[in-house]
Amino acid sequence: MADADTLSPAPAPAPAPASGSAPADEAVPAASLRRDRRFLRFWTGQSISQFGDRISELALPLIAVGALRVSAAQVSLLTALIWAPNLLAIFFGAWVDHQRRKRRLMVIADLVRAATLSTLPIACWAGKVTLSQLYLVAVVTGAAAVLFNSAYSPFFAHLVPRSAYLEANSKLSTSRSASYIAGPAIGGALVQALTAPVAVLVDAFSFLGSALLVGRIPLDEPRLPVAQQAELSMLTRARQGLAFVVRHPVLRASLGCCSTVNFFTFMANALIVLFASRGLGLSAGSIGLAFGVGAIGGLLGAMLAPRLGRRLGIGRTVALGAVLFPAPLAIMAMAGGPLWSRAGALAVTEFLSSLGVMLFDVNLNSLQAAVIPDGMRSRVSGAFSTVNYGIRPVGALVGGLLGTVLGLRETLLLAALGGSLSLLWLLASPIPRIRSLESIAATGAAAGPIPQQAP
Repeated sequence: MADADTLSPAPAPAPAPASGSAPADEAVPAASLRRDRRFLRFWTGQSISQFGDRISELALPLIAVGALRVSAAQVSLLTALIWAPNLLAIFFGAWVDHQRRKRRLMVIADLVRAATLSTLPIACWAGKVTLSQLYLVAVVTGAAAVLFNSAYSPFFAHLVPRSAYLEANSKLSTSRSASYIAGPAIGGALVQALTAPVAVLVDAFSFLGSALLVGRIPLDEPRLPVAQQAELSMLTRARQGLAFVVRHPVLRASLGCCSTVNFFTFMANALIVLFASRGLGLSAGSIGLAFGVGAIGGLLGAMLAPRLGRRLGIGRTVALGAVLFPAPLAIMAMAGGPLWSRAGALAVTEFLSSLGVMLFDVNLNSLQAAVIPDGMRSRVSGAFSTVNYGIRPVGALVGGLLGTVLGLRETLLLAALGGSLSLLWLLASPIPRIRSLESIAATGAAAGPIPQQAP
């Protein structure tokens, strides 16, 4: 099952005025993205990197299980360490906002990930790989990912025009969904034919390719505003980012909604495979096929998101996605009958959920990019990610506990209901009234000024 990745790297507008208010539209048609070599180069690099990630997601645990014979708890810790640096994203964002050359930071992050991953196949071939090395690789690559994501939003502020927000987000999300369809199959084939260490090396080369493509994008990154050059402590800048999120009506509701839906869907994610296998009696092949159908739903959602955003309005499409993402868990939880019915229920659940999360992400990412001042992007992204990503492992732990105490089926129903209630955050905000990015000001949700520190 997918997850709400809002305020992950997302397109943003052109350079902000000195006041720190939201940048004006450049009036460039979205269709021009198909002829924009800078964006196409970036999109290509991100697509390659996404497919590489899907390969490593399979290969890294296989190295741990195959070469080191680790326990389930040790594999879980490996996954947790990859996510752990996100808890410090608020400080990464505060530091990145103080740096002028965001593109350079993104290239460095890609090169660090490429170099770090390359150490694993070398150690495997030398017979020297250890669990400690795997843990270190997980932490370093996770931290590099947080650095990349912190620099991504302001970098995009000078790459994609405001009029192309939805289209750019749709293209990037389409690549992400496609990677979930084909990536595991490619990864499995590579592991089967060439072994897991070679598969990890492929991912390392994907980051190298991303670094080369991003590094060759011509982009004028303006000097930081004088106010932003002031020597404020990192803690002060981090606090400013969190305060901006909490005080802004769109960002506050977005964070509440994303955190709520991710908490409950990660409760379910911890149990889906177990319930499908034991509760529904499905084979590994049937479960894998259902997940593949779900990935197709995500691909369709990424392509439909801009069209529905224009037809229904951006805010209403976000609200639709917030319910369509978690609610289908109830279909799987109540499944029964013959084998085809149980397998079909899992496939429908994954398809609708993946469709819903893309409708949610593509439109909300675009909306958030429009309301964040250019000088606050990394700080806001870091603060948002610390809460939004930090809640996920908590949800997984609670899901495992409730699954043991209440039962798998009951916990999945609770996740469907609780996740759907995330809509309440949106209904109490201006978001449902926002039809387009151009109508934001009329709802009173436009970007505010960059907070100033008193002397």
